[in-house]
Amino acid sequence: MSDVFVIGSGMIRFNKYPDKTVRGMAHEAVDLVLKDAGLTKEDIQAAYVSNTFWGMFSNQHSIRGEVMLWDMGIDRIPIVNCENACAGASTALYLGYTAIRAGMFDVVLALGSEKITHPNKALSLGAYASCMDVENFAEHIKMFEELNKTFNVAIPEDQSPPGEGRSIFMDAYAMGARWHMSKFGSTQHQLAVICSKNHWHGSLNPLSQYQNDMSVEEVLADRPVAYPLTRAMCAPVGDGAVAAILCSESYLKKLTDKRPVRIRASVLGSGMHRDLDGPDIGERLSKQAYDMAGLGPEDIDLAELHDATAWGELHQSEVMGFCPLGEGGIFAKSGATKLGGSLPINTSGGLECRGHPIGASGLAQIHEIVTQLRGEAGKRQVEGARIGLTENGGGNIGVEEASMTIHILEKV
Repeated sequence: MSDVFVIGSGMIRFNKYPDKTVRGMAHEAVDLVLKDAGLTKEDIQAAYVSNTFWGMFSNQHSIRGEVMLWDMGIDRIPIVNCENACAGASTALYLGYTAIRAGMFDVVLALGSEKITHPNKALSLGAYASCMDVENFAEHIKMFEELNKTFNVAIPEDQSPPGEGRSIFMDAYAMGARWHMSKFGSTQHQLAVICSKNHWHGSLNPLSQYQNDMSVEEVLADRPVAYPLTRAMCAPVGDGAVAAILCSESYLKKLTDKRPVRIRASVLGSGMHRDLDGPDIGERLSKQAYDMAGLGPEDIDLAELHDATAWGELHQSEVMGFCPLGEGGIFAKSGATKLGGSLPINTSGGLECRGHPIGASGLAQIHEIVTQLRGEAGKRQVEGARIGLTENGGGNIGVEEASMTIHILEKV
């Protein structure tokens, strides 16, 4: 089986683009990735394309990838449509990786393009609920409410009902944060430290949706969303597109002017029936990824973690093995996860600041790690970075993510 390499990465800035289309953003990202890899569209042997909401907003279902690529003259080749909630783009990468490992292709495209901003804000926010079990949605929300009653956390009385004026996922993340506060004693201030750090990282990233630095005090003073989360701690609604080109080892040898990054591990898994104290999906999959790469958490130089809220980063830093369970907030307050620290996390600004157009976010994480391992990250460059990890969660089922991918990449 061949090693697999990322030889091209292209990303447009995530932002709110009322005049851009899913197709148009995809074209921009593909143009960027082909230029970065030094290839032409004729070199692509297969494509794996991620999108989540295009069908819901514009009725484009079924053949989204084919439609995106048709106008660019990328046709005839196998095009696989990937819909896996927030983990769709990293799933596209996983499928491209496995196809090359299997010897089916030598060079493939992974693409994610998503438009979530919409004149009808309620439609945009309501769409996120489709990333849960829709038929059992009422029972799911009732479960959240019953679990919240068991936590020893004082909740302000002015909390609005779940999903009111926000994505229902903010309530799911808030529940997780309250569980952690009740079980381990973590604090809202620790979440604000994580968020403030990511705003500083985002201010250094020209592709980040939010590029404004925020102090811990400003984060805490921002508008409440679902306790303990404030608005600054939550990923914004936005649009964007990212693409990557992968190739086999034999194909790599044919290239000149190459800047490859090796994929040491690519893992995809789904949620399981468990309670809040059971084995977390991130724990399960990170062990698989470390085993596949022949590495451990101590070998990781930087990571992009799925921080749809600041709680997500706190939690994932623990289950990836970067610090003991229960100490994610302490780890962040130590400065370890900030640029210049021992393990910088979300140097892109993370989902909180870089943005979170669902069907593109997983490849945005890959773009950041590739940029860092190439030594091309400018003001946010992690010195000496050789090994990077991405963790991308998708949807919700039970008390954890419905889907998750973990990738470990290595500087060549």
